Amino acid sequence: MITYPIAAISATAITSACLAGYLVTAHAEQFAAAHEPGELLPGGTATTPGSTNHRDAFSRFSNDIGFEGELRFRLGNAIFRKQWVSSPSSTQSSDGLGPLYNARACQNCHLKDGRGHPPAEGEAAVSMFLRLSIRPQTEDQVRTLAEHRMNVIPEPTYGGQLQNFAIQGHAPEGQMAIRYEDYPVTLGDGLNVTLRKPVYSIATPGYGRLHADTMLSPRVAPQMIGLGLLEAVPEATIRALADPNDKDANGISGRANEVWSHETGRVKLGRFGWKGGNPSIRQQSADAFNGDMGLSTSLFPSSSGDCRAAQSACLAAPNGNSPKPHDPEVSDQLLDLVTFYAQNLAVPLRRSAGSEDVLQGKTIFNAIGCSSCHHPSMTTGESPSQPHLSNQKIWPYTDLLLHDMGDGLADNRPEGLATGREWRTAPLWGIGLTETVSGHTFLLHDGRARNVEEAILWHGGEGQGACDAYAALTNAERGALIAFINSL
Repeated sequence: MITYPIAAISATAITSACLAGYLVTAHAEQFAAAHEPGELLPGGTATTPGSTNHRDAFSRFSNDIGFEGELRFRLGNAIFRKQWVSSPSSTQSSDGLGPLYNARACQNCHLKDGRGHPPAEGEAAVSMFLRLSIRPQTEDQVRTLAEHRMNVIPEPTYGGQLQNFAIQGHAPEGQMAIRYEDYPVTLGDGLNVTLRKPVYSIATPGYGRLHADTMLSPRVAPQMIGLGLLEAVPEATIRALADPNDKDANGISGRANEVWSHETGRVKLGRFGWKGGNPSIRQQSADAFNGDMGLSTSLFPSSSGDCRAAQSACLAAPNGNSPKPHDPEVSDQLLDLVTFYAQNLAVPLRRSAGSEDVLQGKTIFNAIGCSSCHHPSMTTGESPSQPHLSNQKIWPYTDLLLHDMGDGLADNRPEGLATGREWRTAPLWGIGLTETVSGHTFLLHDGRARNVEEAILWHGGEGQGACDAYAALTNAERGALIAFINSL
């Protein structure tokens, strides 16, 4: 077994991490006002009016999508749920899986369009995997990264991620193993909370030793709601929120990731993925088809997926490409349908937004600095092909920027401009429905946090001040803040 610790952090460091100790008291007059206009519809008029007390709460289509849009959405859903098979196969429209892969369908990772989770003991990882990369070894690799044509340099033998499944006749690349170390945190009122710090390793590597300098980064499949609305926010809106040199001296910077667009052939703002590694939903979808399932698209035409030169059997295996020129395993028609589906998974209604504890929690959320990164609202621009997503005031609670989250959450693996300590601010809308939809409450990029409180207590770096302030709250105030977050 090969072990690669993600980051070193002492128990003492975590125990004292959130104890700067100042009390935030929210007086009644600060939170007595009702919610702001439109806040109950976090996705604007595209918000789904459907019940939130249901496992399908994340699987409904955008409001006002129209009859033709609903038909395209349902066709996209069918492709999203399709179980791909290996080649050759009699079902030529569904073949080409692998040879190495992490899942057979998009839905296997994004079950019910919700969050993935770390594997339980003895369970094979399906909705979580390990990213792999090395630092540049040659001048050409340095130049490629500098030009943003690639975000990382893949591990030479295993590629950009560890595939833990393989089609018949091929060996998986290995299995992700996780062990957790307990670290106690004492809050300002003396309450003890035990966090769990994961350490990752690769069991039974199937193709020899990994590069000595391999960097690992665990990734849980994120929830899918509201992606088309986030894509419709103008770049200028997001860039205006960036403060890379912290000119206002509030301890919060925020930087844009700059990534290569395979659709336009130029550098664009990265806004999708845990580190903002893709500029569009279409490219994010094509990247997942290729890396997670070994399926080719016009954007990523390799029929062998993530296989490297050292994996000769994988490269030589039959594939599902058509003999027609430029006809990959996932055609542009199918890719466009999946993209449309992902763009139109609607945001659910707010819940209990007018209750006293939620309104108090909202005041505390702003007072202790959470909204500095989890920016409450934005307005989308024009989306000519999808007018129902255009000019909508939305409430995603993200700035879509990169922030230094400290040593505790660091994966020590750069991606594009993102350092090993930086993560893109995750949207908070729908977070309170995680258990309803996904059957668990695991949060953060690797699911280490078992609830909202643990996720807050892991915040360091630019989030340290908010973490310290949270720790200093009374038990009732912490409860109100969590009630607010769960209402989003």
